[in-house]
Amino acid sequence: MQLPDPKLDGDVSLERTIHQRRTIRSFNSKALTLRQLSQLLWAAQGITESGGFKRAAPSAGALYPMDIYVAVGGDSIEKLVPGVYRYEPANHSFSLTQEGDVRRDIAIASLGQMWMAYAPITLLITAEYSRIMIKYGKRGVRYAMMEAGHIGQNIFLQSQAMGMEAGIVGAFEDEKVIQVMGITKTHEPLLLMPVGYKK
Repeated sequence: MQLPDPKLDGDVSLERTIHQRRTIRSFNSKALTLRQLSQLLWAAQGITESGGFKRAAPSAGALYPMDIYVAVGGDSIEKLVPGVYRYEPANHSFSLTQEGDVRRDIAIASLGQMWMAYAPITLLITAEYSRIMIKYGKRGVRYAMMEAGHIGQNIFLQSQAMGMEAGIVGAFEDEKVIQVMGITKTHEPLLLMPVGYKK
């Protein structure tokens, strides 16, 4: 499914988004628009050069070992069925990989942090280490984790710029998250980021 084109000019300064950014653990159920989801995914891993492949977040050797998934709840995004979607940066699109609202199961897999289930969407940042270790060996794992941090900050700041909030979770059972979200087993879950409007 093709996503709306991202905006390259916003209404809020970068400095203001940095100043206002906070980690939120209380969301209301207000739905997001497809355009907002598109903007978040682009900020996370979107292509940022015309005719090229460089992305919104820096990557060691431009190898991009990361994949972004989004768990969408019922009535959370206009015209989208609940399910898990995988972002495809090359053509700014995404595909449904699993149907069904799994937000509650993600929260349970995250050591019972049930506040997560109330956010309309949860973004999952994953790494496929083989893509970066082919050049950097074991150190590639460290570089991938750094990249996850860059992506996470982009999501935080883009959420803030659109009047929304984000949380961040690193405490979860990897295998359960993989199973619940139905993702490729070589995609190591690194960060979960619920996004929505503050309660």
